[in-house]
Amino acid sequence: MERKDFETWLDNISVTFLSLTDLQKNETLDHLISLSGAVQLRHLSNNLETLLKRDFLKLLPLELSFYLLKWLDPQTLLTCCLVSKQWNKVISACTEVWQTACKNLGWQIDDSVQDALHWKKVYLKAILRMKQLEDHEAFETSSLIGHSARVYALYYKDGLLCTVFSVDYNDELDILVSGSADFTVKVWALSAGTCLNTLTGHTEWVTKVVLQKCKVKSLLHSPGDYILLSADKYEIKIWPIGREINCKCLKTLSVSEDRSICLQPRLHFDGKYIVCSSALGLYQWDFASYDILRVIKTPEIANLALLGFGDIFALLFDNRYLYIMDLRTESLISRWPLPEYRKSKRGSSFLAGEASWLNGLDGHNDTGLVFATSMPDHSIHLVLWKEHS
Repeated sequence: MERKDFETWLDNISVTFLSLTDLQKNETLDHLISLSGAVQLRHLSNNLETLLKRDFLKLLPLELSFYLLKWLDPQTLLTCCLVSKQWNKVISACTEVWQTACKNLGWQIDDSVQDALHWKKVYLKAILRMKQLEDHEAFETSSLIGHSARVYALYYKDGLLCTVFSVDYNDELDILVSGSADFTVKVWALSAGTCLNTLTGHTEWVTKVVLQKCKVKSLLHSPGDYILLSADKYEIKIWPIGREINCKCLKTLSVSEDRSICLQPRLHFDGKYIVCSSALGLYQWDFASYDILRVIKTPEIANLALLGFGDIFALLFDNRYLYIMDLRTESLISRWPLPEYRKSKRGSSFLAGEASWLNGLDGHNDTGLVFATSMPDHSIHLVLWKEHS
C-alpha cells in the first residue's frame, strides 16, 4: 500500500475506532494483537512501558514531587525509597515530609535545620524509640548501693542526685526554699545560710516546693516575676517571691473544697501551667487565670501519681509500674515494671530524672535517668533510658 493511501486508510480507521464503545475498542485491540507477530508485539510492549510506567518523580518538577510526597505516610515513603536511587534521592531530600513525620511522633523540631537527610535519620531514630516505648523496652534498671540505713528522701537537679527533702533554689535570687513536716515553707539565703522568712498557712506536711519564673500576665503577677508554689495533701499555695522577702499567699488551689479528695505528693509548674494528680486524675490549671483547663482521667488505672508533665508526654507511676502518657491523645503508651517499694506519703523517696524529653523527644534528650526511688534494702533503684543501638 502506498504511503498516501496508507495514511488515508489510517485516518479513516482512527475515526471509526474513536466512535466505538470501550468494550468494542478492547475487542478490536484483542483482535489486532492476535494478528500481530513478534516484531509488532515487541514494539507494543516498548511503547506501553513508556506510556504506563512513567517515573513521575523523575519527570515532574521537584516542587510538585514534594507536594505529592506529603500525602504519603512515612512507612510508605521508606518503602518508596527502595524503588530506585533516584526515588531515594528525591524522597530523602524532602525536608518538610520528614520534619512533619517527626512532629507527629512527638519529637521536637528545629525548623532552622533544613537538612532533609538529617530529619530522615531523626525519624528513623524516633520510630525505633517509639517502638521501644510501645513494646515496654525503652528503659533499663540499675541500683546505687552504699547507704547503711534507708534513704527516705531524694532530690535531682542538673544531673545531680542527692538525698534531701522538698527543696528548690535560685542562684540569681540567692534563695533556697524548703517544705517541712511542720506545715511551713522556709526561705533561706543561700550564701549566708540564714533563714529569711517562714511562710505559714498549710495545715498538712508541705510535700513539694517549686521556685519558678512566671511566663504569663495576670492581675496578681507579671512575666518575669519569681513565683513560689508549695503543696500539701489538699492544697497548692502560690506565693510571690523576689528580692523582697516578706510576702503573702496570692492564691490557694484545691480539687475539692471539703477536702474529700487528696492531692498526690508531686507538683509541676513551668511558669504557665500548674499540674497535679489526684484520685480523680491529672488537674491542669492555667496560671494566668487559675482556672482548671482540663482533667485527664485514666479509668483503666486509678490513683496514678505525677512525676513529670510536658507539652507532649507525662510521666506517671503507681506501686507497680512507671507509665508514659501521650498528652495529645490522653492515652498511656508505655509502662515499665517497678520493684516492690514503699511510696512515701510525702513524696520524697521517689523522683523523675531529666524531664526535657516530656516536651518532645529530639534524639538527644532520651538519655540518662528517668526515675529513682529508695528501696527497703537501703539502695536506690534507678530506671534509665536504654542507649540507642
